[in-house]
Amino acid sequence: MDTSRTENLTGTESGRAQKLNMVRDAALQSQLLERRKRLSTATADSKGSTSLVQLLHEVDAALERMNSGTFGVCETCHDTIENERLLVDPLIRNCLDHLSAIEQRGLQRDLDLAYEIQNGLLPRPDIRVDGWQVAYHYEPAGHVSGDYCDLIIPERDSDTFFFLIGDVTGKGVAASLLMAHLHAIFRSLITANLPVDGLVSRANRIFCEGTMSTHFATLVCGRASRNGLVELCNAGHCFPLAVRGTGVQSIPSTGLPLGLFCDSEFSSRSITLEPGESLALYTDGVTELRNPASEEYGEPRLSAFLGNQRTLEPRNMIAASIGDLSVFRAGAAKTDDVTMMVIRRD
Repeated sequence: MDTSRTENLTGTESGRAQKLNMVRDAALQSQLLERRKRLSTATADSKGSTSLVQLLHEVDAALERMNSGTFGVCETCHDTIENERLLVDPLIRNCLDHLSAIEQRGLQRDLDLAYEIQNGLLPRPDIRVDGWQVAYHYEPAGHVSGDYCDLIIPERDSDTFFFLIGDVTGKGVAASLLMAHLHAIFRSLITANLPVDGLVSRANRIFCEGTMSTHFATLVCGRASRNGLVELCNAGHCFPLAVRGTGVQSIPSTGLPLGLFCDSEFSSRSITLEPGESLALYTDGVTELRNPASEEYGEPRLSAFLGNQRTLEPRNMIAASIGDLSVFRAGAAKTDDVTMMVIRRD
C-alpha cells in the first residue's frame, strides 16, 4: 500500500474514533449531570454526608475534565484510558497500568463478582428437553465475556424451547453488562408468546433505546419444536450449521445486528431436523481464531470438522470441536470470547 493512501486511511480511522468519543462523552455527560442532580438533593437531605460530598466532587471533576478536553486521559501517563472502563465508570482518572494498590484490589473484587454474576446467567451445562439434547461451551477471553448464550423453556408451552447465542460489540466488563441486558430483555419478552421474528424485533427496539448508538449485537434466536421444526432468526450473526446425515448446511443471516436501527424488522426461516441431526451455533471467536501463522480457523474448517463428527451427542461434538480449535491455535494468543452451542434431535 502506498504512503499517501496509508495516511488517508489513518486519518479516516482517527476521525471515526474522534466521532465515537464525542458520542460517548455526550452520553456520559448526560448521565453525570443527572447523577449530580440526584447527589445534590441527597447531600442536602443528609445534611452534608462526607461520602456524598466527596462523590459530588468527583462528579464535578469529571464534568470539568469533559469541558477542558482531558476526559478519558490518564492523569499519570497522559495516555488514553480504556474505553470500556469509562463506559462502566466515567469517574475514573487513571488507566489500568497506573491504578493504586487500593484501586487494583477493588478492580479485582469487581471482576470476580462480575464473573460470578455472569456464570449465574448461563443455562445448565447439559439439558434434555422433550425430544432434544442441548450442550454449550462458554469461554471468556478475560474475566468476563460479551458473548450471549441462553436456553429458555416457556412454562406454558412444553412442546417448544428457545435457544439464543450472540456477540456484543467490545470486550470485558462493558460488553458483559450489555450481554446481561440482552439476557434480561429476552427473558422478559418470552412470556409475550411472540413469533421468533417478532421477538427479535421487539428485543431490538428495547436494546436500541437502552444503549449507546456505538453499541450493537449480533444474535441468533431460534425455537425448536418437538416435531423437529426449528425456526431461526439471525440478526447479523455467524451462520448456524445444520449437521445432517447427508452433509452440513450453512443457514444465512436474515437481518441486521440488534441496536443499529430501532425500527428494524426481522424475518425468520424454518428448517426441519430429522432424528440424529444437529444444529451448531457459535460466535466469531471460533471462526476468527488464528494460529501462529495468522491463518483463520474459518467456517469451512468448522463445517468439515462437524460433518465428520455428525454421530456424536452435543456434549461430545462440542468437546471435539474445542479440541480441534486448540490444536489449530497451537499456543497462539486467544483474543476473543469463544462460545458454541449444539442442539440435537433425539
